[in-house]
Amino acid sequence: MFRELRALRTPTHVAQRVAANSRCWWRNSDGDLKRVLTIAYFECFGVPRLS
Repeated sequence: MFRELRALRTPTHVAQRVAANSRCWWRNSDGDLKRVLTIAYFECFGVPRLS
């Protein structure tokens, strides 16, 4: 997880925090992870918006 987040140019301290909570997806989704995986990130892959 850390390696993949760093490949997305995530700051090291953010990637470490997210990787440390790898079993707590609910907590990660409301924290730093939503700042890394933005709407623009998913639009690049053609994922449709749900709202």
